[in-house]
Amino acid sequence: MDAEYPAFEPPLCSELKHLCRRLREAYRELKEDLTPFKDDRYYRLAPMRLYTLSKRHFVLVFVVFFICFGLTVFVGIRGPKVIQTSAANFSLNNSKKLKPIQILSNPLSTYNQQLWLTCVVELDQSKETSIKTSFPMTVKVDGVAQDGTTMYIHNKVHNRTRTLTCAGKCAEIIVAHLGYLNYTQYTVTVGFEHLKLPIKGMNFTWKTYNPAFSQLEIWFRFFFVVLTFIVTCLFAHSLRKFSMRDWGIEQKWMSVLLPLLLLYNDPFFPLSFLVNSWLPGMLDDLFQSMFLCALLLFWLCVYHGIRVQGERKCLTFYLPKFFIVGLLWLASVTLGIWQTVNELHDPMYQYRVDTGNFQGMKVFFMVVAAVYVLYLLFLIVRACSELRHMPYVDLRLKFLTALTFVVLVISIVILYLRFGAQVLQDNFVAELSTHHQNYILLTGGAWLQGPA
Repeated sequence: MDAEYPAFEPPLCSELKHLCRRLREAYRELKEDLTPFKDDRYYRLAPMRLYTLSKRHFVLVFVVFFICFGLTVFVGIRGPKVIQTSAANFSLNNSKKLKPIQILSNPLSTYNQQLWLTCVVELDQSKETSIKTSFPMTVKVDGVAQDGTTMYIHNKVHNRTRTLTCAGKCAEIIVAHLGYLNYTQYTVTVGFEHLKLPIKGMNFTWKTYNPAFSQLEIWFRFFFVVLTFIVTCLFAHSLRKFSMRDWGIEQKWMSVLLPLLLLYNDPFFPLSFLVNSWLPGMLDDLFQSMFLCALLLFWLCVYHGIRVQGERKCLTFYLPKFFIVGLLWLASVTLGIWQTVNELHDPMYQYRVDTGNFQGMKVFFMVVAAVYVLYLLFLIVRACSELRHMPYVDLRLKFLTALTFVVLVISIVILYLRFGAQVLQDNFVAELSTHHQNYILLTGGAWLQGPA
């Protein structure tokens, strides 16, 4: 009778049933929050603007990116030359006994940033003859102050073995490199006494950064530092009303990559023109390696994390990825610090030529990079095969894969432009495109992955 006429139930019994029902509902909701299933997690994530885009809008996002990127390349082509050169040629009249040669640089400023001295040897012999010989070369570097007094930088003569390679024309030799400039002029004394070949002439070339490029680089970096800061604040503001537990893995990683992008654009870069020290340059290299390795870690974590919602344990999920990317970061930072510290004591130092262990480090880096690529391909194939028919997740996967492909293609092109032909091939298109590419891609990613 109580079941047919609930109004006649005792009030206490009715309240107890209502309380039990509420407790069961609360327990069910709590259990769902604590142990989410990978198939129904998407509806509780903070909504992404990506979900509301049609195919036409999706294509339009990439069209806008390529237009902006093309404008940057155009500015780079029309912009100032990066490297400024001045020649100093010496005729030796087929002499086999060479005296030390003294070369005086042009007046310099902090906007020249760095200084290289290179040499091309002209031999008095047939152009069809091929020669490859090693010889000891000596270098002494003196700094000339503004009042004309000469200051000894290291107060000693440096001696390194160099290889002369000639096949029709002799290859360029890097004589010395100064990573930062303390003086307005430099005098370099070069000795080739042990080169026993008939030499017709020596063609030396000073190479520095173009001051016009340095000024443009300051404004360029400042512009993107400000824009990155604004985008970071807007992205954080758009997610303020959502619990961090409900952020998607892309949104969590974007909150890490955007501050690192701010450092990648290096807000401390102008210090290199105000302080005569190696520290600003080393900070720039450190910030760039941190951002690029974080980007590599982002791809691994997202392609794996989008497939294993709620199962990301530190030991099994994060540790292998941090280990692989950490080895890449450690190798790049070690090489950069190694080069900087040795150049402070020896302007002739080149890790490609003077380090016996460089080839071993190069092989180590390539092996770890190959392991990374294979692991990333494995995660991409697994994610695409398991999640291609799931709503929303499939869209996130397509966008992430397209973004990854664009980054890889453009990065390979930029690496070829910067390092494809010569050691000192450093052009404005590559420099400008690298920063602009990373900024545009992460800005577009932050907009698409922000709340709708």
